[in-house]
Amino acid sequence: MNSSLCFQNADKSNNQEHLKFQDRINLGAFYTPQEYIDIVWDKIAPFLTFRSVVLDSSCGYGNFFNCKIKCQKKANDIDPIAVKKTKKNFPEVEVFNKNALLNVSRKMFNISYNDDLIIIGNPPYNDTTSMIRNNIKKNTIQVDFDIKTRDFGMSFLLSYAKLNADIICVLHPLSYLVKKTNFNLLKKFVNNYKLIDSVVIDSGTFKETSKGISFPIIIALYKKDKLGMNYDYIQNYRFETIDGHNFALTDFDFIPNYINKYPLKNKTLKEDDILFWTMRDINALKRNRTFVHKFTPNTIIIDKSRLEYYVYVDVFKQFTCLLPYYFGNLDVFINNSLFQKYKKYFFREIIDRHPFLKKYITYDESISIQEAKENIMNYFKILIGDHYVY
Repeated sequence: MNSSLCFQNADKSNNQEHLKFQDRINLGAFYTPQEYIDIVWDKIAPFLTFRSVVLDSSCGYGNFFNCKIKCQKKANDIDPIAVKKTKKNFPEVEVFNKNALLNVSRKMFNISYNDDLIIIGNPPYNDTTSMIRNNIKKNTIQVDFDIKTRDFGMSFLLSYAKLNADIICVLHPLSYLVKKTNFNLLKKFVNNYKLIDSVVIDSGTFKETSKGISFPIIIALYKKDKLGMNYDYIQNYRFETIDGHNFALTDFDFIPNYINKYPLKNKTLKEDDILFWTMRDINALKRNRTFVHKFTPNTIIIDKSRLEYYVYVDVFKQFTCLLPYYFGNLDVFINNSLFQKYKKYFFREIIDRHPFLKKYITYDESISIQEAKENIMNYFKILIGDHYVY
């Protein structure tokens, strides 16, 4: 977008400093950089008409209205202090103080069904099932039954469908789309909207949102579509990153095609069993253990005929520094035919860290650890290609 159309962060107090860190986590109240706001307005600009109403239903201090483009603008936030700040900063915007997830309708925002509704913003995401900051996460905000999910961000997407928005351009975790379980939870949304444009950005560029491991966020442009989109569409969709890379899920073969990510029910532990921690995605792998020695509901009893693939996951964890942030919510991926050629190096690398595996795998003692690591890095260079982080 032409920089003359948008203000450039004139008021740094747009960050919601009146909230404690715990409240910021639960309300998803974090400042969105102007660069990303500009991208949103750039993407919705072709759809603006005299009938357009642009709504941010979780506006915070109103940062998304930091733009000179003239159109009918409406803002809302559940936080009354944020609402006062938005009214002060953007007097031309009609501002509401409502729970945007309760009794959802256009009427609550004085929007006619004859209006073309365009929704923008960076709605809260707060997965209460995630282990990250789980000790301070709460889910006390009332939500309509038909849009209630484990994550406020997904509930907001469902609320946009309930408002019958024509165009939606918002920021949300890429995991909502690329993880099939999340995609299925958004059935009422994905059945009525299609992703038509996007850019993937790094959560680490948001102050205080990701002090640890970065994860991919998508600036997603959706258009109302009676055919919607299925998961096959997402698998084949080519995501572009803000730094010029692109990828599709179909570019990769994933480890769940070879082993179980989660414990199987009704499995009885035996004396010689090998245990492995539950797998979620690559970022979870960075945080969690792999091989463990104590049986819990979160441990997988390994099928020993598949042990080499659990070795692969453990070694993969040691080399995740070679992966870009935008792969963080993907499953561990593999080139199986290439792995078979490099397998002896994986076996040699793992023995020093998990010597108990000597009982179960045959490794070549003549291979030095340095040689093993160099060859594993070569494997990753081939596997990741242009995405390899040097």
